[in-house]
Amino acid sequence: MRHSSVRGEGAAAQAAGDISGGGAGAPGAVPPPRDGSRRSRAARGRPARRGRRRVLRWVASVLSLLILGTATAGYLYYRHLNGNIRSGQRLSGDSGVPKTEANAAGQRPLNILMIGSDSRDKPENLELGGSRDSVGAPPLADVQMLLHVSADRKNASVVSIPRDTRVDIPECTDPKTGAKFKATNAMINESLGNGGPGCTTATWEKLTNVYIDHWMTVDFAGVVHMADAIGGVEVCVKDNVWDRPLPKASGGSGLKLPAGKSKVKGEQALQWLRTRHAFSSDLGRAQAQHMYMNSMIRELKGQNAFTDAGRLTGLAEAATKSLTVSEEIGSVKKLYNLAVQLKDVPTNRITMTTMPTLPDPRDPDNRLVVNQADADKLWAMVRKDVAFDKNGAPQAPGGGQPTPTQQPAQQPSPEQSKAPVTSPDKVSVRVVNGTGAGGAVTPKRAGAVAEQLVAKGFTAARADTALVPEKTTVIRYPVADLADEAQSVAAALGIPAGSVQLAADVPRITVVVGADWREGAVYPQQPAPEAGSVPETAEAINGADSEACMDVYKPYRW
Repeated sequence: MRHSSVRGEGAAAQAAGDISGGGAGAPGAVPPPRDGSRRSRAARGRPARRGRRRVLRWVASVLSLLILGTATAGYLYYRHLNGNIRSGQRLSGDSGVPKTEANAAGQRPLNILMIGSDSRDKPENLELGGSRDSVGAPPLADVQMLLHVSADRKNASVVSIPRDTRVDIPECTDPKTGAKFKATNAMINESLGNGGPGCTTATWEKLTNVYIDHWMTVDFAGVVHMADAIGGVEVCVKDNVWDRPLPKASGGSGLKLPAGKSKVKGEQALQWLRTRHAFSSDLGRAQAQHMYMNSMIRELKGQNAFTDAGRLTGLAEAATKSLTVSEEIGSVKKLYNLAVQLKDVPTNRITMTTMPTLPDPRDPDNRLVVNQADADKLWAMVRKDVAFDKNGAPQAPGGGQPTPTQQPAQQPSPEQSKAPVTSPDKVSVRVVNGTGAGGAVTPKRAGAVAEQLVAKGFTAARADTALVPEKTTVIRYPVADLADEAQSVAAALGIPAGSVQLAADVPRITVVVGADWREGAVYPQQPAPEAGSVPETAEAINGADSEACMDVYKPYRW
């Protein structure tokens, strides 16, 4: 066999000979080129070059096939995940809440409503709880949480509303069937059966005056799939717990755990999230759900689930099979982009809360109503994008600019109303007195505000004798075409744009002078909430609190 005399190969061959322990005459040694060879040194090198070219072409072909195969597999898997996703209309009822304005840096906060459905229509859901009598019944939104992520993506807050809270549910239309549901005052969990998640979203917007960007729903089976994909979440109870039927209390989730910390997954995770009796009430259940979510976030961050491709794939499979989402985020790419925005929020900047409530005077043992005073403070913090925690960068002494080592504190975006319209005299305005919310009515407030509007050129403004108790001053308008006019009324009175709402139940633009405006011709500027000023009644739990543990109602201990 002819051997190449290329310098690199010759050196390599010599090295091979040396390693084998042979010299020039040793067995297996490569003989030197013959002096009498007719081929030139250059000619003797050509076959090797051609061989190397063939090898390079072969390697390139293999790499091309691998790249093409990987890309094709990735594309097919991407299509598979997209095929898993179910989506629906964002809103199926009118709320009148405008989209949140961007701050000076062009950033907008993000609000996502997370809904847990109790539907038993799927066989796997029925196996996990409930009776066959509930199959085909309208679903109830037994878990409802609003996730708020700050505009700068540095903090996040969650607010739950207990399912037994009585609220106003607006008129809704089911986008799938076209069925119409009249406005009603009922438990908030009934909103899901009145037009789907879009009606629950409209109910939340009307109640909170917070614009909700997206919704996500998950059923019983979805909770199990997600819990399995995560691999278990640590929870804690102060006593042995067994949530089971008792002689005087039927039902129960079936949760049975020893005192202390345990890791729950699959059906046991669902039992934890559904447990109500052993945790005393719906308020206790909300607290247990918050502990679970905080622990889940810590678990995912500890697993590097947001950066580990293998973990991310498993979670993506479970999530896309388990969730139904509003149509604006109804693709893998959009859900991934959403996750990327959330992954860097530190756990100590995540706060879980429950909307403050009071026993319902109509049924104090079984129903709740909004604790208006404290709930208003909480929703104002969400609207103004104020952190629920105090763990952000501090301001410099005296309220000046932060020091160079500090990050600027999050500032709420201004809520400015539009300038008055050019012909205010043609705008019909009704003014009513709402100062009786939570106290005595301040007399003649509707007349005083109507006179102020007339002085501003709104000569068609009239005071109404109706008394409509309202904690916070609002302006409502009946149809979308009057939005600009309603905003101009707000501007004339100094009322924030966020207090202007679309409401089909008013005959014309209506100013409700609330209990926050008992005197003066111009709406008083409300002080901006401070970071961490969450009312105690909201039961705040910080995401970094790994020692939180649930109390167990004595009858359910073992």
